[in-house]
Amino acid sequence: MIEVKDLVKRFGETEAVSHVSFSVGQGEIVGFLGPNGAGKSTTLRVLTGFLPPTSGEVFVGGRAASDDGKEARKLIGYLPENNPLYDDLRVREYLHFRAALKGVPRKKRLEQVENALKVCEVTDVADRIIGTCSKGYRQRVGLADVLLGNPPVLILDEPTVGLDPAQIVHTRNLIKTLSMDHTVVLSTHILPEVEAICSRVLIIHEGKLLFDGPVAELKKGLTGAGHLLCALQGDREAAQACLLGVPGVETAAYLESQADVHRFQVTARPGEDLRAAIFKACAEKGLPLLELTAKHVSLEEAFLSITTSEIQQQGTQSEEEKP
Repeated sequence: MIEVKDLVKRFGETEAVSHVSFSVGQGEIVGFLGPNGAGKSTTLRVLTGFLPPTSGEVFVGGRAASDDGKEARKLIGYLPENNPLYDDLRVREYLHFRAALKGVPRKKRLEQVENALKVCEVTDVADRIIGTCSKGYRQRVGLADVLLGNPPVLILDEPTVGLDPAQIVHTRNLIKTLSMDHTVVLSTHILPEVEAICSRVLIIHEGKLLFDGPVAELKKGLTGAGHLLCALQGDREAAQACLLGVPGVETAAYLESQADVHRFQVTARPGEDLRAAIFKACAEKGLPLLELTAKHVSLEEAFLSITTSEIQQQGTQSEEEKP
């Protein structure tokens, strides 16, 4: 449904998006993740036709955004970060106005507006002036607007920013519901948002795409089974020496002891699974192994690892370029 090829967007001498390429298939819900200023919103504005690319190609539903922009935009429902609404209009009145702007035939407007009100659960405020609605309801009105015209692709830029916890949960559930009938690209800098909603993540940092794959693959790729919690029975020093003696183990940090059972956190090289080797080594040393579990890594840890690595690489390159 979306294909981006070598996208570049510059503002003067500043390169906000640098040679980004990715694709999104039909029915996917993809998280577009990155810190503030990473280039997320700029990329989405190019996708939706609000900004022209400096170079590269964007296709939506097989249509080139540069050559057939009007038809490509018809396939997209876009909720920008600031969610611009007309505060002096009533909710239902505003949605009818937006449906007309989007070219929804007059005979279908009532049905589409009422359906959007129902799906986004704003029917109870349909006759209220938008300016008097809460932040949560205003966000839902924006989502209802996105659905008008029944676009197959929904692009949502920071849809839960500024909401309270209850409103965030409601909006997340609504997005999950919408993803059953639409392809969704969700831009956010809130990491739990991605874990809660998305099956795949794109990480952008300083305009560069650093990762493209499933959330689970992101964690696995960074850590594998390289972070393990082990509990051994017997002498503490012998247990630690046994773990450190396993090829591939980098550290075996002591955590705690209960009687003669000692717990360690074992770190191995990323991507290595040492569980079988650890089990064998403990058996050979006569040390009962009571626990051997992979330590779960949070998306926050994975994200920081990948972005920090990029910053360090840039710093190294800068040092190498010095005379």
